[in-house]
Amino acid sequence: MRAPRSLFRSTATTVAAVLLLFQLILIAATVYYVMLPMARRSADDLAALLVLSAQTWVELPPETREDFELELVRKHQFILFEDSTPLPPREIFLPYLSLLDSALTTRTGEDISIKMTEFETVWFWAEIHTGGRMIRIGFPKERLDMDPPRMLLLALAATVILTLLTALILARRITRPLAHFSRAAKRIGAGDIPESFPETSISELSGLATTFNQLALQVRELLANRTTMLAGISHDLRTPLARMRLAIEMLPANTDPKLVARLQHDIDEMNQLVGEFLALSRELQKETPQQIDLASLLAELAENARDAGAQVEYRSTGDAKVSAGPMSLRRILNNLIGNAVRYGSNAMVTITLDMQEDATVIGILDRGPGIPAHEVENVFHPFYRLEASRSNTTGGSGLGLAIARQLADANSWKVELLPRQGGGTEARLTIPARPQP
Repeated sequence: MRAPRSLFRSTATTVAAVLLLFQLILIAATVYYVMLPMARRSADDLAALLVLSAQTWVELPPETREDFELELVRKHQFILFEDSTPLPPREIFLPYLSLLDSALTTRTGEDISIKMTEFETVWFWAEIHTGGRMIRIGFPKERLDMDPPRMLLLALAATVILTLLTALILARRITRPLAHFSRAAKRIGAGDIPESFPETSISELSGLATTFNQLALQVRELLANRTTMLAGISHDLRTPLARMRLAIEMLPANTDPKLVARLQHDIDEMNQLVGEFLALSRELQKETPQQIDLASLLAELAENARDAGAQVEYRSTGDAKVSAGPMSLRRILNNLIGNAVRYGSNAMVTITLDMQEDATVIGILDRGPGIPAHEVENVFHPFYRLEASRSNTTGGSGLGLAIARQLADANSWKVELLPRQGGGTEARLTIPARPQP
């Protein structure tokens, strides 16, 4: 599937294409209906003047022709004389000269084509047969005082540049506020509340900013109310659990030990479930980053897992410093290691550390049954478990990966579950060297 284009690019391309098409149609209409008729009329007038000058020169007495020639040079920049020497055809193309050829041919009834000579300047010559003589009459290129191709190129270049600038300005004006809203929505999704948007002079964007500010305020109030409510739930649930634990301790000595152990286990599970639920639901904030020695932290977590009876190996890579929130990092790694141990089929769990230039990558690899590709994202949802027995021993509470994902998102980190070569799963935590905004 083709990747979607940005709104800025799509808007700018559409506006530029429409404006360019409009300008091209406008230029074509101007040339065809205005410039071309004016050029034809001008060429016909010049042809009439050339023919009239040649005919007048032939009809004048020889003694007055020199004065007439000087008058043509002074007033019209024409040079007129009788000559039958052939001239080379013109080498440059000017649309106006083609129109002048047609006008001269129409007026004289002969096929006349303007010739060209070039010494210090370029001259154009018309050869007109009148009165039994071949009259050559010429004028310099500067007399035309026009360059239609250059004019059209200049107009087209100006049209393209102004059109593109206009399209970019319009697209930017439309998409820039939407980009701000998009970034703010992502911040809300990551658990961060953005500042209020200023209201602009554009009514639609101003209304959208007002609505978004109200939404952000409602989200902020909702999170505050949820924190207060969950604090009350924590107190209300854990207090009865403490009383139940105390009641179990006060049971008679002849009480069935298996029953007592089962009750204590149930209370521990309830207490753990309440704690995980509160950790998932409370407002997640970025911690202040601190310098952490990852090698020491991973060695400590691996040792803790081994003390609990798991098979976990980690080979220290020496000095490995990273700037991160310590509590969030520890909680994520504990959850990922716990998952790998629980679902790793009692095989060895391997912890790896890769200090790259732009990121730090921590891998936790197991040899369990793996996760189907279509279930990889589902396991990050709260209370979703691939194991359907609902037993905390075999399936956990279904909150570990959800908590890890939320903590990672809050700190601009990335948690992934990837298939391991040879079977099993690799849980990968990536910590960018420069936290993303």
